Amino acid sequence: MGRSATIWAGTLRTDNCENEAMQVGQSKPIRILSVEDHPVFREGLSTIIGSQQDMLLVAQATNAVEAVAEFRCHRPDITLMDLRLPGANGTDTLIAIRGEFPQARIIMLTTSDSDGEIQRALRAGASAYILKSRKDELLAVVRSVHAGRRHVPPEVAARLAEHLGEEDLTARELQVLRLIRDGHRNKQIADQLAIAETTVNFHIKNLVDKLGANDRTHAVTIAVRRGLLQM
Repeated sequence: MGRSATIWAGTLRTDNCENEAMQVGQSKPIRILSVEDHPVFREGLSTIIGSQQDMLLVAQATNAVEAVAEFRCHRPDITLMDLRLPGANGTDTLIAIRGEFPQARIIMLTTSDSDGEIQRALRAGASAYILKSRKDELLAVVRSVHAGRRHVPPEVAARLAEHLGEEDLTARELQVLRLIRDGHRNKQIADQLAIAETTVNFHIKNLVDKLGANDRTHAVTIAVRRGLLQM
């Protein structure tokens, strides 16, 4: 490609972005970028999209850097974004793309229904959130999002509703929680964050209460299950 590379089933091919845009402009199919690091699922998406007359897979990427480059080159109508990517995750990649292209329509694909991950993606501007186990819904969701609608499947909405109205953890509480996860004692956390140990105790009490946990260890377990923390 003149300015960037398209990843296709693990190999590199080159195209001219401008010529491609002119060619597809005549029939105007839904132009799709796929961002997926798993080869089997990536190939599956390619097959599904390729079977549709009104869709065109213009590029594939396997990580955040490739995704941003391909988006700049192809300016797709729809981006299918895996949540779990090597390096920066799918939500961080979404934020990077929408920082440059605020109108980008991005559909998150994931095996996770953790409410913390869902909320972060939707707040960052995801147009839809689909579980990979529901591939049968993918084509309908692509067409719906292309038409300007948003989509959250019932089971994902139910996960969000479980914690509706609950107070979010603050940035500082998340910092403390990460340090607890990493095995630090309260005094060590205080030293790391340059705050008093009594302040650390205050943050731990608050986060334990917000998560409905029994203690600091239980809080970490709950946070990981909800996608608020990564292990």
